[in-house]
Amino acid sequence: THKVCDYTRRASRESLSERQKATGTMVKPMKNVKIVKKRTNKFIRHQSDRYAKVDESWRKPKGIDSRVRRRFKGQYLMPSIGYGSNRKTRHLMPDGFQKFVVNNLGDLELLLMHNRTYAAEIAHNVSAKNRKNIVERARQLNVKVTNANAKLRSEESE
Repeated sequence: THKVCDYTRRASRESLSERQKATGTMVKPMKNVKIVKKRTNKFIRHQSDRYAKVDESWRKPKGIDSRVRRRFKGQYLMPSIGYGSNRKTRHLMPDGFQKFVVNNLGDLELLLMHNRTYAAEIAHNVSAKNRKNIVERARQLNVKVTNANAKLRSEESE
């Protein structure tokens, strides 16, 4: 009854050559475990569909007569520990890596021994000049960068 994420296979197929160009060489993740999500749609707040002022983000119902809190059949489901992900695949991206946000070259050096577990993601507030240096160093260290092409203008447009 568990849903297996189909996008894991799709992500590995699409634009393989583009990613190889971005990172230089293709780094393979250490683990190749299938990601199984027990539930993919969000838990929404009781009566959020009824009132505009009640936001959809989950809040536990606390009322003494609440049908949702008492888990009546046909009501909204409440989040519980049983919906948690497998510890081996928790926080994994579809390509098998975990994200590691990099702000500077020093942060990137931390991934030297963990390049098959973590993929670098350059923080949004890093300048284009520093991005170029980080991407170049990542290529030398054989570290995958998820957003290597961000904020990089081609030389033709300059």
